[in-house]
Amino acid sequence: MRRTVGIGYQDFEKLRMMNNFYIDKTHFIREWWESGDDVTLITRPRRFGKTLNISMLEKFFSVEYAGRSDLFSGQAIWEIQEYRELQGTYPVISLSFSDVKETTFQEAKKKICKIIWHRCR
Repeated sequence: MRRTVGIGYQDFEKLRMMNNFYIDKTHFIREWWESGDDVTLITRPRRFGKTLNISMLEKFFSVEYAGRSDLFSGQAIWEIQEYRELQGTYPVISLSFSDVKETTFQEAKKKICKIIWHRCR
């Protein structure tokens, strides 16, 4: 089956369910998990997949996605038994500010509060 390149997709589940072409970045899950960092800052230029990687982490760790082997089968992380058992075992709160493109602090603050309110209801 032919795969299309899902340019602009930011949701890992959607990308996988649509069977779009995807370069496996699940090794990042193991690298991040084993680093043991208290805080992780992910900086990259625009369009480098920051939001997609955060979505991948959310889908991997969140209890809301427990048992979703379909999202990770065939990916590098799924070859490791320890990580198959880890999938879907944590409560996760994921917030994306990728849509915050305001030009003033006050407007950006309003938009961020709206995102948090909508996500946490």
